[in-house]
Amino acid sequence: MSKMVSISAYHTPGVNGRKALGKATPLANSFSLIEYNEYFRFLIMDCPTNSTIPLYLKEFARLNVTDVVRVCEPTYDKERLDAHNVSVHDLPFKDGDVPPQAVIKSWLELVNERIVSAKQKQNEQPAPTTIAVHCVAGLGRAPVLVAVALIEKGTDPLDAIEHVRRKRRGAFNNRQITYLADNYKRSSGSKGAAKLGSAIRQSPLTSGTSPLPTSPSDSDPVSPQTQTAATASGNSKPNSTSSTVSASRALFKKIFGSH
Repeated sequence: MSKMVSISAYHTPGVNGRKALGKATPLANSFSLIEYNEYFRFLIMDCPTNSTIPLYLKEFARLNVTDVVRVCEPTYDKERLDAHNVSVHDLPFKDGDVPPQAVIKSWLELVNERIVSAKQKQNEQPAPTTIAVHCVAGLGRAPVLVAVALIEKGTDPLDAIEHVRRKRRGAFNNRQITYLADNYKRSSGSKGAAKLGSAIRQSPLTSGTSPLPTSPSDSDPVSPQTQTAATASGNSKPNSTSSTVSASRALFKKIFGSH
């Protein structure tokens, strides 16, 4: 029975805030690993093609990728991944947009299933179970889904945004940031949250809410107008204390800028 390798074993210094993955690879700066816990993680990446898929498959094997979620139009034959025991899930939605409820529901159900499986197998795997997710450039739709999963875990939305952007610079556009920070409602664990079904309500995503590390990143700042409107809107998520809300907004301004 092999011991699980820490995610840090795959991290060597990269560029632009990204983390290179182990030995030199043409894909090193196209991949961004987002840790969920000690036995499960996400891999945000750009879009493979039939000509580049062999490179991706080599990295998938090393990083223990069990599933690939594509939220854009297909650019490669998924049968090639099936042959390597990697399942492909199509959850497309519009470029630059936020995911519809049906996509979120399917995404969280997949994540929940893999978390349960990963926990059961954590002492048998050479690396944490990994779900890869991609759009075209891996800067909008794919990061949004990962941030949603972190929020469902219990991470504060602004911390989730910052954490993903720290690992993948340029992630999210203004609309997606506003959606995650002000409009997305956790499926359970907070008052007034929308319910997406019993499978999600009873999910392990709502447990183990240890805080994520934070570090400011301003590679793709939100416009001052958007930030002012988001802060002043009445759509902010309810919080336990006004001081928590104030602290979160202050952090948001620090990360993305305001005037």
